Amino acid sequence: MRTSKWAVLAYVAITLFGIVAALPNVLSPAARERFAAFLPVSPVTLGLDLKGGSHLVLEVDAAGLRKARLDTLLDDIRGALRAERVPTSSARIAGDAIAVKIADPADRDKVMPKIQELAAPVGTLGFGTGSSDIEVTTAGDTINVRLTEAGLSDRMTAAVDQSLEIIRRRVDQVGVAEPLIQRVGSDRILVQLPGLQDPTRLRQLLGSTAQMSFHMVDTSVDPNSGIAPRGVDILPGANDGGKYAVESRVAISGERLSDAKAGFNQQTNEPIVSFTFDAQGARQFAEITRDNVGLPFAIVLDGKVLTAPRINEPIPGGQGQISGNFTAQEATVLSALLRSGALPAPLTIIEERSVGPNLGSDSIRMGVYTGLAGFALVVVLMVVLYGSWGLIANLGLLLHTILTIGVLGMLGSTLTLPGIAGIILGIGMAVDANILINARIREETAAGAGAMKALDIGFSKAYATIIDSNVTTLTGTILLFMFGTGPVRGFAITMMLGIVISMFTSITIVRLAMREVVVRRKMKKLEIPSLFGKVRHLPQISFMKGRFVAIGMSAILSVSSVVLFFTPGLNYGIDFVGGIQVEAVSKSKLELAALRDELEGLGIGEVALQEFGQGQTVLIRVQRQPGGEQEQTVALNKIKETVGKVVPDVSFERTEVVGPTISAELARSGFLAVALAMLAILFYIWWRFEWHFAVGAIAVLLLDITKTIGFFALSGIDFNLTAIAALLTMIGYSVNDKVVVYDRMRENLRKYKSMPFSELIDLSINQVLARCIFTSMATAFSLVPMAIWGGDAVKSFAWPMIFGVIVATTSSIYIGGPILLFLSRWWKDRETARAPGVESVKT
Repeated sequence: MRTSKWAVLAYVAITLFGIVAALPNVLSPAARERFAAFLPVSPVTLGLDLKGGSHLVLEVDAAGLRKARLDTLLDDIRGALRAERVPTSSARIAGDAIAVKIADPADRDKVMPKIQELAAPVGTLGFGTGSSDIEVTTAGDTINVRLTEAGLSDRMTAAVDQSLEIIRRRVDQVGVAEPLIQRVGSDRILVQLPGLQDPTRLRQLLGSTAQMSFHMVDTSVDPNSGIAPRGVDILPGANDGGKYAVESRVAISGERLSDAKAGFNQQTNEPIVSFTFDAQGARQFAEITRDNVGLPFAIVLDGKVLTAPRINEPIPGGQGQISGNFTAQEATVLSALLRSGALPAPLTIIEERSVGPNLGSDSIRMGVYTGLAGFALVVVLMVVLYGSWGLIANLGLLLHTILTIGVLGMLGSTLTLPGIAGIILGIGMAVDANILINARIREETAAGAGAMKALDIGFSKAYATIIDSNVTTLTGTILLFMFGTGPVRGFAITMMLGIVISMFTSITIVRLAMREVVVRRKMKKLEIPSLFGKVRHLPQISFMKGRFVAIGMSAILSVSSVVLFFTPGLNYGIDFVGGIQVEAVSKSKLELAALRDELEGLGIGEVALQEFGQGQTVLIRVQRQPGGEQEQTVALNKIKETVGKVVPDVSFERTEVVGPTISAELARSGFLAVALAMLAILFYIWWRFEWHFAVGAIAVLLLDITKTIGFFALSGIDFNLTAIAALLTMIGYSVNDKVVVYDRMRENLRKYKSMPFSELIDLSINQVLARCIFTSMATAFSLVPMAIWGGDAVKSFAWPMIFGVIVATTSSIYIGGPILLFLSRWWKDRETARAPGVESVKT
């Protein structure tokens, strides 16, 4: 088949553009600036795990938002009651609604329209029909006011949008470069700050609602009595641990603040925050200070008293200052909070991760080194297997890698460490297409075909198999992208791109290159010898004869793996169980016993220490602390302080805090992705082949998965999101392997219609045996450097994948065929038994 010149030009244009798109990633910053006008895209953005920084996911408190709306609504309803001279005590909050009990029907009729006027529209629901944020109903002498779901959803959307803007202003106040602040889902906000390694400051900055108000202190009430009269609240001190009896009535709202700045008291040199009111606030402040000389005046932030200074004289200028036991950093954060305004609802930090710059640079270096090592091993393997023709396959692999990086840059994707792992694995899996093609060409040449015919038929026959096998792998990666998060999605993107690009490079670039060699050399016969000469045929093996032993061994291993799943169980990572994780590094060897004793004395629950990196690095894991986010911050700070005392030269390379909400969601979405991947693969194989092929593939897949789970249990490798990525990739690879075998069986079924099915299975497996072994070797070779030198971050991916590749290959050879034979015989016996006039059938 001849390729048109226009198609060749299109292939060349795509390849050149991809190379140019990848070029910025290897140029120095100065060179990039110099040639900026000629470069179509920017270099690939590095994730926080590669360049260091902090990552937080914040969730708007829906319960707090609901309560705030109910409180506001209650105040409005009581105002309406006062206007109609109805006692305000008749209105109260009852659960998620407000009940207004009015015995007099006349008063009820007067109040009802006023309450209905408090409803606010929340958009239209088609055909011009409006929706309200409250629902007003009556039951006897009681008017019930409930918040509607549409109203709450609208308020949540507005709260998230407002919180986004306020967070953006707060981050700008502290001068973090290139922050990423974006909405995630309906009620969450993602904040990524490159270069910021101390999340404590970030927690203070983003977790506070910053609702400030000014109140008079009631000196007639003892705050330690625990009993407050009506109109007085007992509030804790923010810094001194004391209690204050504060009037509930707000003297001046924090909304009247026009500016706030951090500074130092010129007399005591202590950090302070100076603030300025707007015109109306200045008038109110002047009146209050004039009428209450000698009395304390409380400044309240988020329900805690920052300070309660005594008013010595009237302050007419509308300026004041907040002093207390502040550090300079706390004063800076407080001033930033006040300048940016109050959040509409509390934000809960449900996930927090930070990576130091040293760990990030090490990750980049290890990623590059392991990638080059894996690529080199695959290149050597291809040359050994196919001699000079292997060089053309290696050219396709090189272009595949370059184009993957170029497309990542064009899409504006963020490259993470799992993303680098995806590129490396993609190199190994891209070899599969080349091995399939070369194997087919060898077969056609052995059958007596000429060079050009062998080339064309080889590519044509390999094409369908390549499509089928890659679609099944693509299914798993798409679901991984849909249900994954953060770096795992980065891995999914690189894998998806790698699969699609490998089909382009193998089917077009490699084909054109091989055709050019055949034409220029005027070859009559297309021989593809190995580096050591002619390829010897493997001996024919009867796999079906040993099927009972093979399935029995597989069943024993799978059952043992299920037992290991329960006892001792998997070593679930922080992604799935929640908690606190800290990676600490020292220049000298760590004394784990002393460190463990000190940490266990903190009273923060069970502490697990894991040593690696020649005894100079320790991973500290602590269960999630009871309480809210403040308790997590306190525990994290305690851990850091204690480690700092035991190890003076310590540096914290990585910290993670994952809440129960996010960990439960990650576990659910991860396992759902695995289940859906298997279901999608089942339907695809059913559609492309027959039902017993699909059921056989899923049966073998379940055996492969259980064995891999057993490997996790035995090895103690963290079972986290990266492990789920490994499972899904292994599923795709395993089915890829089965599809290649099934495709050859389907081809032979058409060719040898009278051959017994067991012999046909043996024939098909023997024909693809070399391909299965060579592809597995290439994939394993690409992963071995990553597993050995890639570090802890990708260990839970690389080693299980190597194990999974071995298991998938053996199951394709020894298990898939026997199961298919059993299913086929069972179906035939069933159909025979159903036939009229047949009483029994012997098998």
